[in-house]
Amino acid sequence: MKNYQKDIELLKSKLINIPKYWDGKESILELKEANYNWRQMEWWGFYFEHKARQLLEGSFQMPGEKINNIVFDIKGNINWDLKASAVKTHNQRIILNDCEAMDISIANNKYHGEIIALCDVEYNDNDRTFQTWHNEFKGGLSKYELDRQERNANSRYRKTKIELIKIIFLVIDVKSISYLNLFSQGRNSNGLPRNQKYMLDIDSIQDFSNEELIF
Repeated sequence: MKNYQKDIELLKSKLINIPKYWDGKESILELKEANYNWRQMEWWGFYFEHKARQLLEGSFQMPGEKINNIVFDIKGNINWDLKASAVKTHNQRIILNDCEAMDISIANNKYHGEIIALCDVEYNDNDRTFQTWHNEFKGGLSKYELDRQERNANSRYRKTKIELIKIIFLVIDVKSISYLNLFSQGRNSNGLPRNQKYMLDIDSIQDFSNEELIF
């Protein structure tokens, strides 16, 4: 048995207990109680991280290995990142982590893992009542939202309810990493370009070692 397979067995036994339905208001209140990223508009990704870490406490190293300035989410026999993505019918792409850090993670451990929660999502109504509630609960608009208003840019609809469909345990090695795409993040505040990240096209998942946990 390869070392990452032992991780996957343990991950499945723990994460099968994660809640399947996530209500936006209830989840944000729980995140605030835990003082964990409750102000973020993409609250559901952080809620997945929060619940997964609760269930994995004591079974995995958290956080995982630090490489350069990147800290991976958890570490068993290999490093693993936690991601949440909305289910789409086609052209689904998931932004992963820093290219250089993932390359080194593979060099150090032979493999690097991604724990990807695929979810059905429900969005705000036309009156954006959930968004209004969240902004008021946070005490007002964030700097990001104020900057967006200055640019007259459209505001994204917020996700209000989530149904967890399945969790994919994706394993990347020195060969399969070539099947990932690259994602450029623009520039830092000092004008220097940000490091590139890898990006997964979900349609190419058959090119990687992977297992699923269905809910």
